[in-house]
Amino acid sequence: MPPTPSTGRTQGRAVDPLFLAYPLRTLADAALGRATQLGAAHADFRLERVRSAAWRLRDARPSGSSDSVQLGFAVRVLLDGAWGFAAGVDLTPEAAVKVAEQAVAVARLSGGISRAAGGTDLVELAEEPVHADATWVSSYEINPFDVPDAEKTALLAEWSNRLLAADGVSHVSASLLTVQENKFYADTAGTTTTQQRIRLHPTLDATSVDERTGAFDSMRTIAPPVGRGWEYLLGTGWDWNAELAELPGLLAEKMKAPSVQAGRYDLVIDPSNLWLTIHESIGHATELDRALGYEAAYAGTSFATFDKLGSLKYGSELMHVTGDRTAEHGLSTIGYDDEGVATQSWDLVKDGVLTGYQLDRAMARLKGLGRSNGCAYADSPGHVPVQRMANVSLQPAADGPSTEGLFAQVENGLYIVGDRSWSIDMQRYNFQFTGQRAYAIKNGQLAGQVKDFAYQATTTDFWGSMSAVGGPETYVLGGAFNCGKAQPGQVAAVSHGCPSALFRDVNVLNTQQEAGH
Repeated sequence: MPPTPSTGRTQGRAVDPLFLAYPLRTLADAALGRATQLGAAHADFRLERVRSAAWRLRDARPSGSSDSVQLGFAVRVLLDGAWGFAAGVDLTPEAAVKVAEQAVAVARLSGGISRAAGGTDLVELAEEPVHADATWVSSYEINPFDVPDAEKTALLAEWSNRLLAADGVSHVSASLLTVQENKFYADTAGTTTTQQRIRLHPTLDATSVDERTGAFDSMRTIAPPVGRGWEYLLGTGWDWNAELAELPGLLAEKMKAPSVQAGRYDLVIDPSNLWLTIHESIGHATELDRALGYEAAYAGTSFATFDKLGSLKYGSELMHVTGDRTAEHGLSTIGYDDEGVATQSWDLVKDGVLTGYQLDRAMARLKGLGRSNGCAYADSPGHVPVQRMANVSLQPAADGPSTEGLFAQVENGLYIVGDRSWSIDMQRYNFQFTGQRAYAIKNGQLAGQVKDFAYQATTTDFWGSMSAVGGPETYVLGGAFNCGKAQPGQVAAVSHGCPSALFRDVNVLNTQQEAGH
């Protein structure tokens, strides 16, 4: 389907007035004006303030906390087909001019080196409409930074004590990560955007230790990180009371569970596990810079090369995967990317066939793909924007079954819940994944937990084995705060939505038997 521009550019709460008090436009005008005087064909200015805070508890007692702010600005220029970039922290017009001059000098140097080495590829940018004076705020109700620290630690301690009071729970680790990201962007085409987004990630991890044998195991909450505010911890978007009440019993069952018998199984995979398989085998594989070999040093390239666009049979005909930077509460959701592109939603895989990639403006122009779909992002004011992942999601079937309806289609299988360890090769093709817990499925019914499991496949075999997709009521938006890419390394938060889904005849390993092999 064609890209769909995001709507509702201004939503949620207003941009923090403390951020608006910085001399945003004065610095941008100084930097962009100087870059233009020096011959830049394009220049953009980005001022960011990123506040990150974390709280950690061990057995209901505080074990650490942090609260940090990154503040600075960056200037990127395109001169004679070469990029130049520089950053600074002194928020004065004089400093902005100096940083612009440094960016132009870098472009001249890098362009000269490229030409001397025989390089002929000039960087060009896909066209993008001008978005003047645009404002976007993410969808949340209560900014977590407005909540007293004592209230945060008290809630985590109360939750920890609930788990510690249960039989069989020996230790509990709790944590909360929160981020407020503010960005001001301006470029020489006339686009100016001001944005604010909030995200947070609460987790609790319970450990059980058998004092007699020394055996131990753990189980973590499966509540995903989200683009929401403090209301998430108060029950909006997740039933914390239900999960905390259930967790000790699930852990006790896991401690007594038999080891899985290695073999081939039908798998019903819960969204709390499947999101990570999507991230690794589809999300990274459909980044165009990776597919073209421009991103190779950090975790490799991609088997989904550009010559396969429109023909690669990625999976079964039930497979419909979208890239989306507009999904409400998505961790990769934003109004405009770090190249001033209005964010969109588009198809990556349709009817099981590779139909699209994630693009920034240079990649889109390089391969003649029209507009960028808004995937440029820098994780700090000191880093250059690179092509980063959208919210990549498997769409549910409009009339698909419930998770229990998927069980009913299985005679001998496993139901896998929650993410844990994973491994995938440099081409995003051969992989294996474990989970928080797995249940045997016998004749359409759950038959108790098993442990020591991992499922293993190639990307196309795995997605080709998908024989049923759950309905909209099974859909959950999972994700992570810590997707890494680029050198120097950058970290981005990204969500992946999916329903429960059924996969046939997948190889399952016993991890204890495989240990050391």
